[in-house]
Amino acid sequence: MIPESGARQRPRVLVIATAAFSTDPVTACLMALSWDVSVIDDASPLQHLAATRPDLLIVCRGGSGAASAVTCQRLRREYAGPLLVLDGQPEASREVQALEEGADDYVAHDVEPRVLVARAGSLLRRRSVVVSPPARLSFQGLEIDAMNREASSDNGVLDLTSAEFDLLWLLASHAGSVVTREEIFGQLRGIKYDGQDRSIDVRVSRIRAKIGDDPHQPARIKTVRSRGYLFVLDP
Repeated sequence: MIPESGARQRPRVLVIATAAFSTDPVTACLMALSWDVSVIDDASPLQHLAATRPDLLIVCRGGSGAASAVTCQRLRREYAGPLLVLDGQPEASREVQALEEGADDYVAHDVEPRVLVARAGSLLRRRSVVVSPPARLSFQGLEIDAMNREASSDNGVLDLTSAEFDLLWLLASHAGSVVTREEIFGQLRGIKYDGQDRSIDVRVSRIRAKIGDDPHQPARIKTVRSRGYLFVLDP
């Protein structure tokens, strides 16, 4: 089972949409707090859980209660952290069912943003999300070990400089979310990004070459124009 993950400077939230459900209001109010928010559909949630290790899981549902209950059951077999259900068709029987199937809280989709934030924050505090992030990250064809500051692929240990490892770890530990150039410069160099320094771009190119990512059509580390970089989760 995936344990409760550790606290970071900003909580990591994984939003799973289990039906035709607009997640924009949810992500907007959480991202306004600078929380790290990723959104996926419910086709393969377990592999995303393993890769992202969220501090909080929000399941958005709008279809039948039976379908969403199965999803909660599946998630609870693998995830021990806080789980909040956001329901597009709220009613007492669905709330009871969600809670019985493992949800920690249940909220109607049209709840005021400040109430959603308060409920989410309460779950995080209740679970005392204050430990360190994982020391090892595993992806298809790539293992990254923070304790030994070492990364390896199917071909063996990668020859990374210290700066390259730091950048790879930063991107991989935020897999599925865009890491902006401002965040990279702030966390790795302790300075503000001036909008012109291309040293990070060069470093990313070198990392791509070493992990076997196609420099012309990268599949693992993608450039997000005018924003930064996205370390892609396993398909």
